Amino acid sequence: MALTISTRNARFQQWEALLTNRSKRHRAGEFLVQGVRPITLAVREGWPIHALIHRSGGALSRWALELLSAVETLQVAMADELLEELAEKETELIAVVGQRPDDLARVGGDLVVVFDRPTSPGNLGTLIRSADAFGASGMIVTGHAADIYDPKAVRASTGSLFTLPVIRADRTPSGLPGRVVGLDEEGTVELAELDLTGPTTLVVGNETHGMSAAWRAACDVVAYIPIGGGASSLNAAAAGTVALYETARQRKSHRPH
Repeated sequence: MALTISTRNARFQQWEALLTNRSKRHRAGEFLVQGVRPITLAVREGWPIHALIHRSGGALSRWALELLSAVETLQVAMADELLEELAEKETELIAVVGQRPDDLARVGGDLVVVFDRPTSPGNLGTLIRSADAFGASGMIVTGHAADIYDPKAVRASTGSLFTLPVIRADRTPSGLPGRVVGLDEEGTVELAELDLTGPTTLVVGNETHGMSAAWRAACDVVAYIPIGGGASSLNAAAAGTVALYETARQRKSHRPH
């Protein structure tokens, strides 16, 4: 099915709202994705592609042509000036992608990351990327938090949103794997002193206020990452990345050769 859009019609306005309106993203159950790697991963990992929007003027790259040929979905030729309004930077193609269900069963395995009430979509996307890179089996974003489908979060994840199961939860879920390890500068034990080789849930708190009281109570241990210099603390995504690296390091050295 093909469509041409040359004016700011109702369909264009619906997609434009996905960039800035969280409520409309959730009601529609879809979001916009840009970039060769993120779109390629979304297709490869079987995410529902509701539409592929491409520029109507000028030649398309081989990648874009192959994608349009391979993916059975609504194809939209859009006037260049309108496509630029949907794009964060110059692009030839945008995917309208369906959201995945917030089902805890999607987050399996023995290393789960919890990000409690993150406020920054950029931090959220960065931690998704780190969790994917260091072998986490999934991420849970809890409480009133930045949206995992916010364009800034999607961009910061550099495609890892499509390869790592990430779900949203209103409250502290039950049935998390293994020991629950919280991160806090006032923790009682240094992170590197913990055995992280078994099933583990890593909890990263809000950028300003840290973990909620409910999550602090749910932790089996709260660890700190020693720092120096003039820094008073680590960025939440940076702290989570350090913890994930330490977990991956321990597991690699613990693995039989």
